[in-house]
Parts: sequence; C-alpha cells; structure tokens
Amino acid sequence: MADEIIQHPEEPDDYEEEKPSEFYDIQEEREVEAPMEEIFTYDISSDDKLWAALSYPIALVGIIALLMEDKKERPFIRFHAVQSIVFNVILLVVIILLSIPTVGCVSLLWLITFWPAFDAYQGRYTRIPVITNFILKQGWAKN
Repeated sequence: MADEIIQHPEEPDDYEEEKPSEFYDIQEEREVEAPMEEIFTYDISSDDKLWAALSYPIALVGIIALLMEDKKERPFIRFHAVQSIVFNVILLVVIILLSIPTVGCVSLLWLITFWPAFDAYQGRYTRIPVITNFILKQGWAKN
C-alpha cells in the first residue's frame, strides 16, 4: 500500500483556471479594474512625487505643472495635476455652498486635500471615486 502511486484524474477539457480574486468579482462574474499601481508602471522620481503632492493643497501648482513641457509629459505628474484641479474645483463649489449656512466654518474641508497629497507623495495613484473615472474618460490623463 505504501508503494502505491496516487494518480489524479485528468482535468476536463472545459476546465477554466480561476482568476485572482482581486481582479474578479465572483458574484457578478465580471472582471474588475486592476489597481492604479499596476496600470501605470514606470519609474517615478522624487521630483514627480513632490509636484504631484503639492498640486492637491495648492491647485496653482497643478496648473503650472500642466503648462511646463517637461512636467506635463510625465504621466504621474499629469494624472495628479489634472485630478487635483478637478478635485479642487469641486471642493471649492462645496465649500462655497456649505459656508453660507455654516458661516464659513466649512473652509476646514480644505484639509481633505492632504489625503491625496500624502498618497501622491508616497508614489501611489489615488483613486477619487467619481473624479478619477471622469478624467480618464475625458482623456485628460492617460490610462
């Protein structure tokens, strides 16, 4: 009995290899987008990280980055600059609308810009739910 070789049955012809769970939603049986870090693969310099991070709390930095030829050609800077401009415009509208009934206390919402700035400085592509999809569909940032 100890010398017996256990043979496994052959796999059927219609056998499909399982996809990794992080890219496949089993309940809806559809593929899910890969994380941003895997979509964009190239060398990100510390200069890229700094420009991207500063463009969130200071939207003018994002505009300047898009006007500079060498900066706007870098996908990491371009992605974060465009996303930060759209994010800051939406945030400004929300602050203006909410500051009327709250007598200006809502301006502290500006502190929310430090979350994507921190992610950008870490070299990550931050997905802001509606904004990221919008700028990618418009072709303002490359996917």
